[in-house]
Amino acid sequence: MFGTVVVGVGIAGLARIRDLMNPMPSSPSEHLKLLGFVSRRSFGNINEAKQISLEDALRSKEIQAAFISTENRSHEETIRMFLEAGKHVLVEYPMALSAKAAHELWEMAEKKDKVLHVEHIELLTEEYKQLKKEVAGKDLVKGTLHFTGHVLDENKTGFPAFSGIARLTWLIDLFGDLTVTSATRELQKDKNYSRMTVHFQTANK
Repeated sequence: MFGTVVVGVGIAGLARIRDLMNPMPSSPSEHLKLLGFVSRRSFGNINEAKQISLEDALRSKEIQAAFISTENRSHEETIRMFLEAGKHVLVEYPMALSAKAAHELWEMAEKKDKVLHVEHIELLTEEYKQLKKEVAGKDLVKGTLHFTGHVLDENKTGFPAFSGIARLTWLIDLFGDLTVTSATRELQKDKNYSRMTVHFQTANK
């Protein structure tokens, strides 16, 4: 069994705790043992998972891997701490708020001989796999992807483009590398409204 800890207990973190405590039969999760969770808030226990301190999680010899599900802003620092402590790391996207930091973290994981995996669960769904089959071998002429969500706290999540990075990952996985040709942002603070419009071009234009 591989000892794990979940860091952060928002929506993603609670889902991780649930799935680790009730793994699907014959899934890789059956080989993972949840030894606790870390949160800035005081919970005590969630179901049968016990709350432990960050320091204990980093020091524990029984914990070999960390699932990081905190706000975007803190991903980079938390990854560094767990890699330094010799743990494997799975982090919810995005890994960091800059490409430079992401490359540094990859290099660090490689030097430490640890797995650093950025999770994008949407790419593993049956719906997405079907979409990928449908576009295989076809040329993209023109397309639009529109999605909505609540207004995010930029201090925690980073620039608005990060709230759409999951969809950007979709497009790159489906159509290859993309180049940004233009980007605009509309902001109406009095209405708590923000909109970002980005145009991309594929390698074959």
